[in-house]
Amino acid sequence: MADVYLSGKFVGTIDDGEAFASSLREERRRGILSENINVFYDSAAGEVHIEAGKGRLRRPLIVVRDGRPMLTPEHVDKLGRNELKWSDLIRQGVIEYADAAEEENALVAFFEEELTTEHTHLELTPLTMFGLVTSLVPYANFNSAQKVNTGSKNQKQALGFYASNYMIRMDMDVNLLHNPQMPVVKSIMHDISEYAKHPAGQNLVVAVMSYKGYNMEDAIIINRGSIDRGMGRGSYYRPMITEELRYSGGLVDEVCIPSKDVKGFKSEKDYRFLEEDGIIYPEAQVKEGDVVIGKTSPPRFLSSMEQYSLSAETRRESSATMKHGEEGIVDLVIITENNEGNKLVQVKIRDQRVPEVGDKFSSRHGQKGVVGLIVPEADMPFTASGIKPDIIFSPHSIPTRMTMAHLIELIAGKAGALLGRPIDGTVFDAEPEESVRKELLRLGFRDNGLETVFNGETGEAFEVGIFVGDMYYLRLKHMVANKIHSRARGPIQLLTRQPTEGRAKEGGLRLGEMEKDTFVAHGAAMLLKERFDADRTIVPVCENCGMVAIYDEFKRRSYCQVCGESSISFIEVSYAFKLILDEFKSLVLYPQLKLKTKY
Repeated sequence: MADVYLSGKFVGTIDDGEAFASSLREERRRGILSENINVFYDSAAGEVHIEAGKGRLRRPLIVVRDGRPMLTPEHVDKLGRNELKWSDLIRQGVIEYADAAEEENALVAFFEEELTTEHTHLELTPLTMFGLVTSLVPYANFNSAQKVNTGSKNQKQALGFYASNYMIRMDMDVNLLHNPQMPVVKSIMHDISEYAKHPAGQNLVVAVMSYKGYNMEDAIIINRGSIDRGMGRGSYYRPMITEELRYSGGLVDEVCIPSKDVKGFKSEKDYRFLEEDGIIYPEAQVKEGDVVIGKTSPPRFLSSMEQYSLSAETRRESSATMKHGEEGIVDLVIITENNEGNKLVQVKIRDQRVPEVGDKFSSRHGQKGVVGLIVPEADMPFTASGIKPDIIFSPHSIPTRMTMAHLIELIAGKAGALLGRPIDGTVFDAEPEESVRKELLRLGFRDNGLETVFNGETGEAFEVGIFVGDMYYLRLKHMVANKIHSRARGPIQLLTRQPTEGRAKEGGLRLGEMEKDTFVAHGAAMLLKERFDADRTIVPVCENCGMVAIYDEFKRRSYCQVCGESSISFIEVSYAFKLILDEFKSLVLYPQLKLKTKY
């Protein structure tokens, strides 16, 4: 006996659960039942679960009978001639969708050669175990799984050509690569996903060697000549948006050049780019502090009398200005209306980004690294045929990561570039490494990728063979220009009197427990007093009751609210500590400070 559950609800019992489950599957394949249902027989619990609900993850598999797949070469031919559709194969019971539960009853083979009479299904292709982006990684079956995953994540962060109408779009935080290319070593997914319409990388010459230690710890070294010729160059776009808001009492914001009687007026220099309508003109070069859209707003707080008075109201300044550390060129100005009919001004700012020391690059195999040095072209090592690498990659990045595909791609890319054709690197179904090596040998190169390389500074040949090849490299969106931040003194928060947080607000840099230990280890412990007193304050404390007392600035006298005139000491504490004492008082707790004398 077996209990039957339909979408988790008990509906009855059956004599033979296994036979019942298989009969339901047969009826589904014949089209009697909906192809959306899945059946799972749990032999341990003696239960049959029939699922027909939404939100299940299901995947297509080829049905196998008696060790032979239902998908025949005739089916494939008809598909190629557009005589058959995918839906027809499902209707005929050649392909069916299995969910996670039904897969427990299935034995799935990877390849047709592996099929036995026990197998129930066959994979369409081993590629289906990967997602769209992961299947773009070439020769991924030669990598450790972790690095295939990292390579997939890195491709999502790569600069590329994201939309053909980028010129008129107002997207937040957009990066664009100026000369994106299709990879020489590609997988079948590059064709299926129409990758050529949105490429995100460039084919570069890579040498695996060390260069003066500047590519230690995953760093890479870049040829200055390659950058001058446009390698990795891109643009960074970000919008600035201002709206004329409406307030109660008929008050409105106004986009204009603020006049001098406006509260918070900056300086004439800050408004120098604004035209008569208070909006900047295209192609203006702006830096931090410059006003992009001039705007004034009504005062924040109005008494009932002021609102109707005839006296000239003092408006406040609320212009859109360039934030701390930002610069660029005005690319596009749009004046429109929003849903409420309010005036909306959008300004897009463009900034050219040339690769610099600290920018992040990566291959498709999770071998990410930052630029450690940009070398003049004259000093770059060169091969016997005069090729200078675009990137020098550290050999120490390979052994622990076990990214063999990185090395295979270097050889395959080299062969593909010399042959003038793409190399198929689809997972589990790629061009064999041996055949690529033979092609390389036929072209007059060593089949192991090694070449004689000469020192660019002395002209002497290196005594070892250097692994040189072509590879698809990605420039990632993590750039120094977006992250560089420093501060001496600057704005503080109103509540805690501590520095503000974050780069955009010109915030402070945190010094934690571990950073403190490094100062102590360097013998600079006295520096900690300076580093940890961002909100230092001096408070009067009553020695009698231990409460924070009052210092009357006007009468120049101190007294305690509890004890009256008593002995008062001035002590140095952090303002955050004084704040927590006040919060304790608000909870009707009595925080008593017991002072010890200094001697």
